Amino acid sequence: MSVREITFVEALNEALRQEMKRDHTIVVMGEDVGVYGGTFGVSKDLMKEFGVERVRDTPISESAFMGCAVGAAAAGLRPVVELMFVDFFGVCMDQIYNQAAKMRYMFGGKARIPLTIRAPIGAGLSAAAQHSQCLYSLFAHVPGLKCIVPSTPRDAKGLLISAIRDDDPKMVFEHKVLYAIKGPVPEEPYTIPLGVADVKRKGEDVTIVATAMMVHKALSAAEKLQTEGISCEVVDPRTIVPFDKETVLKSVEKTGRLVMVDEDYDRCGFASWVVSIVADEAFAYLDAPIKRVTTPTVPIPFSPPLEAQVLPQEENIMQTVKGIVRK
Repeated sequence: MSVREITFVEALNEALRQEMKRDHTIVVMGEDVGVYGGTFGVSKDLMKEFGVERVRDTPISESAFMGCAVGAAAAGLRPVVELMFVDFFGVCMDQIYNQAAKMRYMFGGKARIPLTIRAPIGAGLSAAAQHSQCLYSLFAHVPGLKCIVPSTPRDAKGLLISAIRDDDPKMVFEHKVLYAIKGPVPEEPYTIPLGVADVKRKGEDVTIVATAMMVHKALSAAEKLQTEGISCEVVDPRTIVPFDKETVLKSVEKTGRLVMVDEDYDRCGFASWVVSIVADEAFAYLDAPIKRVTTPTVPIPFSPPLEAQVLPQEENIMQTVKGIVRK
């Protein structure tokens, strides 16, 4: 495969373009996805190439276009829907968790819902409380939904292609701060299996599990901790449903310590669930208490200094790791 450096946005756009060429049942829809190419440019120029029949600018009504997408999926299309910000899910949650997520089960497996919902997540751009949340823990709670959280351009392309080809409803959560990062991405189409974690960095002293933007903060913290003689293993689940617990447990068995880093809210969050799995199934391997570095359950502030204060940062990760390694 020929590999070159492209951005996270370009990787997603390439995945959509290649899949739409391959499969004529794929349609893209959402607010501003056509003429403007999406709020963050993910669907740029797709309308020019595939036309208004396959790339649909929708009314500003999430309940309407999400319901339309669920019906289209049930009728044989493969819709890829952009929810402009994950924070807007409340307008169309019934269509997602009561219809899309349950239809295959309620029809005895006879109905397929190959629906892919893309949703920008995360803080760091001072977009304020209604545009800065992660919220994937809410969707992970719903049976029937697959939840995908890429952290690199390569993962973004491979996971999105896998999502589009999968016959169940999926949520693909894309961190807004990551859209501009660059990384090596194969030019040809490829897939990354859902439910397979990636060890982004090998280490011996402590396991750090992180998602999306937190993967990069964890890797940066691990680099600095290495200079102090602490070796960190950084595990990126890549999909939180299905969740690759075997990779996490194997890492904890090796290191004897776990720090869970998550930008989603602390209360009833993904971090707590991972911690509970490790406590249940790897307690005998632990040499120190499990720790979490998460966002407190408060609205995300607009003010840049306050926003930085509530989000997990490298310093928080480093201090937490030092606290359990040196103890």
